[in-house]
Amino acid sequence: MMLVHTVQQQAKQTPTKVAYHFQGQDVTYEALEQSVSRFAQGLQDLGIQKGDNVALLLGNTPHFIISLYAIMRIGATAVPVNPTYTKDEISYILQNAQVKGIVALDLLLPLVEVVAEHFPTVEAFIICETTPQVAEQVAALQGAAKAKTKLFQQVVAQASGSAEIADIHRDDTAVILYTSGTTGQPKGAMLTHNNLYCNARDIGVYLNMDEHDRVIATLPVFHVFALTVVVNAPLMKGATVLLAPRFSPAEIYALAKTEKATIFAGVPTMFNFLLQFKDGDPKDFKHLRLAISGGASLPVALLHAFEQQFNVRISEGYGLSEASPVTCFNPLDRERKAGSIGTSIPNVENKVVDEYGQEVPIGEVGELIVRGPNVMKGYYKMPDETALAIRDGWLYTGDLARRDEDGYFFIVDRKKDLIIVGGFNVYPREVEEVLYTHPNVVEAAVVGFPDQTFGEAVHAFIVLKEPTTSIEEIQAFCREHLVKYKVPTTIELIDELPKNSTGKILRRSFKERIEQ
Repeated sequence: MMLVHTVQQQAKQTPTKVAYHFQGQDVTYEALEQSVSRFAQGLQDLGIQKGDNVALLLGNTPHFIISLYAIMRIGATAVPVNPTYTKDEISYILQNAQVKGIVALDLLLPLVEVVAEHFPTVEAFIICETTPQVAEQVAALQGAAKAKTKLFQQVVAQASGSAEIADIHRDDTAVILYTSGTTGQPKGAMLTHNNLYCNARDIGVYLNMDEHDRVIATLPVFHVFALTVVVNAPLMKGATVLLAPRFSPAEIYALAKTEKATIFAGVPTMFNFLLQFKDGDPKDFKHLRLAISGGASLPVALLHAFEQQFNVRISEGYGLSEASPVTCFNPLDRERKAGSIGTSIPNVENKVVDEYGQEVPIGEVGELIVRGPNVMKGYYKMPDETALAIRDGWLYTGDLARRDEDGYFFIVDRKKDLIIVGGFNVYPREVEEVLYTHPNVVEAAVVGFPDQTFGEAVHAFIVLKEPTTSIEEIQAFCREHLVKYKVPTTIELIDELPKNSTGKILRRSFKERIEQ
């Protein structure tokens, strides 16, 4: 059994049940299955075959769900990409993943001509319509871009039939998720059909999801947290996904009220915005039975304040892209420990070890490692990185944690130097790499600092060649090459970066300087 089979099964068993709701419209499981099978055939008609990689530059729209399941249906591999990434960031992923097809929002149409020119191996561009002008814009394309570009609805309508589920092996790669790397370049975590199925199954069981649940999907679905918790698990359980194209406190209050939402999943920033929204009425969430927090540590004070005001329990969990992603969650059938990431979910084992891989005593701090059917098969085209991450069947997370006598885990610190902005990972090195390309930057060091709204923000310390460049100019330069949340919120110009005797930059000294 795989994810593509579960949607097909739901369509047969409960064809009129609503699979997802989007902008006032309900779509049944039968209609979803039909769209998936026809789009899958349309992809094959365009030359996409089993084993090909197809990039998804999509947000929270039905196009993402249909495309994801259609790609998996034919045995191809989906490569979800944040559509707000810059041209440089998107280009790296497209090149590294060797994508053969791209499904993108119409807002990204200008990118098509650039990609068509620089990536001749991309054979098909499929544009998803959100504005009425897109047909004229596609018709106006020139050269290779024009020949290779189709509209999403056109692909579905002109499909030569309905594709059956391909002969897929459980260990075939279903999705490649690019996660920021400490070396400055993203790494593609290869998640198999079995990885995704098992994690969706196990988290669905752990959170008691069923066909009566109505799950708000405002987390970006190209992110692994949302992919499993608010898309795959609910669809597997026959629940209804309430797709929200963006996070807006006013819109989420309205959606929860009108659609009688039972589950809300978000990052700490979202919980804070909902709590602080003055025009919101907590009674709009009266049908909510569970709130789920992930992506970053949820401050205990915020947790208690939200629970008290909304009269709902928040279960905090933990995961990472390489684990599909969930490994731990606070259980629903026994004590919830504030500040904890909970206990191991079914079929997944977590352990805290020392530098030799030996389990440490209860209460002691060590590295959190995990094993289970959810652990990736490796990084795409990175065997050395894979060998470092997975040892003897255990995935080494790089996060420091401790375990208490009841089996609850507590994250003590994160991967070295990682900054989490509103639930999104930012590695200092990738920001520093951009800063170093500025012609007037000699040295740069990037660290995170506490931010009341987004949890953390990016702070850069920079040494200039000449004092002729302003902070505003440097930020503008960064915005050309980095997605918004990676751009330094504050920049401090200094004369020299502190280093140790070997010349290594002492990043900790910057954190101490900020804390002072």
